[in-house]
Amino acid sequence: MEDLGRESDHLMLITPERVFYAGLLGRPRKRIPGCCHVYVAVKGSLHLTLDDAFAKGELFVTLPNQRHSIASDYRTAISVTLEPESMSDGVIEALAERLTGPDRAAYARKILAAYALLRQRRYNDITTAEFDEMCFGEALPRRVLDPRVMRAVARIGRFTGEPVTADTCAAEAGLSASRFLHLFKEETGISFRSFRAWKRARHLLHFANQDLNLAHLAQDIGYPDSTHFSHSIRRFYGLKPRAIFVGSRDLAIYRSTETVRLAEAS
Repeated sequence: MEDLGRESDHLMLITPERVFYAGLLGRPRKRIPGCCHVYVAVKGSLHLTLDDAFAKGELFVTLPNQRHSIASDYRTAISVTLEPESMSDGVIEALAERLTGPDRAAYARKILAAYALLRQRRYNDITTAEFDEMCFGEALPRRVLDPRVMRAVARIGRFTGEPVTADTCAAEAGLSASRFLHLFKEETGISFRSFRAWKRARHLLHFANQDLNLAHLAQDIGYPDSTHFSHSIRRFYGLKPRAIFVGSRDLAIYRSTETVRLAEAS
């Protein structure tokens, strides 16, 4: 695992299919991330606003593309994110039901223990199954994607600076654009365009604790201009890009070996 930051109680472990984040949440603005979030309070309580309903507690789960805001009594809170295309249909919903059921407190303690472990140890590698075992006590069932869709997902995840289009992926798959788009959504449960937009915004996490020119970063990860970049990041994270970078100055970022390998392949 590669260390991109300095020693800190605030940390983020990024793998291709999971993220473990312990740090600041920022102001509680509405956000619509393309992933499942499991939020856990480090101290005190969390405050979730979902569909104009308010709740207070120690653990919450939000589903992909579910508009919500989250705030914390304590400056540090935990967010575990899971990419929906990596899990079989119904897995996220079943996990949410378990985590917010009678054993909610036990799951919160499990994730807090994972945080303590990550603060003490640096893994050379961690698989998705190991990540899930650490946080939830079990490996979550995986989705098996069509190889043609897997190639498109890998292409989107390389971030070479060249735009990844449906036409390009369709040609590589030997399909018409319309047939490829139908196959992609059928396999992943997400439209190609929405998937690409979310992965682009997710890629920002790798650079959050660095002192960078944001206009150049936006261009490097595929945004056509700074306005589009700012709008997209605010939609997914509920924060302006600048606010994310300011709040991440003391964040230690770790990337799994698989994440580093994919980055180097680009």
